[in-house]
Amino acid sequence: MTTVTKHKVLLIAGPTAVGKTALSLALAKQLNGEIISGDSMQVYRHLDIGTAKIMPEEQAGIPHHLIDIKNIDQRFTVAEFVSRTTALIIDISARGKLPIIVGGTGFYLQSLLAGYQFGPADNEPDMAYRQAWFDRAAVEGSDVAWMALKQRDPQAATAIAPANLVRVVRALEYVHTTGQLFSEQADTHGDTLDAYTLCLTAERALLYTRINQRVDQMVAAGLEQEARWLFDQGGAMLPAGKGIGYHEWFPYFNGEQTRDESIAKIKQDSRRYAKRQLTWFRNKMSVDWINLLEHPELRASIDQRLASWLS
Repeated sequence: MTTVTKHKVLLIAGPTAVGKTALSLALAKQLNGEIISGDSMQVYRHLDIGTAKIMPEEQAGIPHHLIDIKNIDQRFTVAEFVSRTTALIIDISARGKLPIIVGGTGFYLQSLLAGYQFGPADNEPDMAYRQAWFDRAAVEGSDVAWMALKQRDPQAATAIAPANLVRVVRALEYVHTTGQLFSEQADTHGDTLDAYTLCLTAERALLYTRINQRVDQMVAAGLEQEARWLFDQGGAMLPAGKGIGYHEWFPYFNGEQTRDESIAKIKQDSRRYAKRQLTWFRNKMSVDWINLLEHPELRASIDQRLASWLS
């Protein structure tokens, strides 16, 4: 029997403005780690302020990956994230270091952990198909998805527990999008990770205050000028032009709203995004929650949890 090497991977997740970057730097130093960005916008060159990108001089000598790898007119898909991150995990682990993935793009992180497979003609997952099964299972129970898989790929159904809805839906989606049996493709990724996920959180009022303050700091640092440059390059027509902190400026540049209205909209969109992030991590992923902003004394408990996981 072939023994599959399980790579240790630490994920630091959570909503925007909750303190992920500071914790990731501390843990990377402590655990001899390298950091992989799990943020869908930090891949873009020249967009530094609005993405809260950690700059080279702030990285404290810790290698950072998946930052500044795309031009603003290039798409960055979840399939590419999974592929690139998988390769990085293998490389970092082979060099005796710990891969630490930091970010708030929940779907990217979930896809990595669940080991979603993306065929060559299927560069993006079928979100509607996937969500339809999750919705149906919420009403009829997870067995309904497993029974469907049993009909379409009995061997896969035998290998997957009916209660493991994410994996069952993943198998159904693979059959649906590729026309091939899930049981016949080599799952070379999802089951080879020994992942531990810390999810930072905070009381909502405090989090929203921090978000508003962060937006003000970004504006003071030159966010408007960064957004104006993006607007002049094509704005909303570009993949990068859809990001929060950027597209809200475009109506102002077009003379359709005031500057203050644009800033207020960025704050509103950022707060709503943080709420969606928390909901995603709560409902879609298995995480250990921790509130360091209000309870810094819990930092020691993180070390204890990690020591147990790494042993």
